[in-house]
Amino acid sequence: MKPTTVSTLRQWKKSGRKFASITAYDYSFARLFADEGIQVMLVGDSLGMVVQGHDSTLPVTIDDIVYHTQAVRRGAPAALLMADLPFMTYATPEQTFASAAALMRAGANMVKLEGGKWLAETVQQLTERAVPVCGHLGLTPQSVNIFGGYKVQGRESEAADGLLADALALEAAGAQMMVLECVPVALAARITAALTIPVIGIGAGNVTDGQILVMHDAFGITGGHIPKFARNFLMDTGDIRAAVRQYVTDVEAGVYPADEHSFH
Repeated sequence: MKPTTVSTLRQWKKSGRKFASITAYDYSFARLFADEGIQVMLVGDSLGMVVQGHDSTLPVTIDDIVYHTQAVRRGAPAALLMADLPFMTYATPEQTFASAAALMRAGANMVKLEGGKWLAETVQQLTERAVPVCGHLGLTPQSVNIFGGYKVQGRESEAADGLLADALALEAAGAQMMVLECVPVALAARITAALTIPVIGIGAGNVTDGQILVMHDAFGITGGHIPKFARNFLMDTGDIRAAVRQYVTDVEAGVYPADEHSFH
């Protein structure tokens, strides 16, 4: 299979083709996802919660992400693979470069980091050193203690304008993709239209270029709180492979996320 690249996603954005992506943490699921049509995957620090059992993403280390990135890459050799830079692994330039190098050597095509325009210099430095970057705005789970919980971001006009400014600043610095998490649909539409790079939503309505879900949410096996934006595709289909295909089909058709999965 021909590898999926950032150029592929840019072409999809220009042509209006929506795409589905998902988190993956091991070889077997990565291979299954690739077999059923998912060409973009993320080794997310969400593994701290859904794999390791922590109550946040903060305990995840760079070694954790490296380990899971290696496994996912073996399962999906042609996928565009993003990997999260965990909490406090990009606090200084030296730390950032070492962390990013470890993830790229493990098989990532791109690193993802959480934060706004204050990270523009970091994004520029990584890009100059041949490390593609995906930004992450809105609800940024590493900032859970600042937000006081997992809350929708950008509902007030000033906050919405700030997120748009952050997105534009990160793109100008060289970011090649953007994740928007838990923001109102209207704001997601503004940001997606303003950026030339692909925008992936999670809890941002069906107006973004792509969608991403934590795989455990897509299969209804997350314990405790079920996010408003999640849909149990396994319950809908009764078969795990069919569930993945349904997710891909519904995202591409703009059927998912529906209004009941979105914030206003």
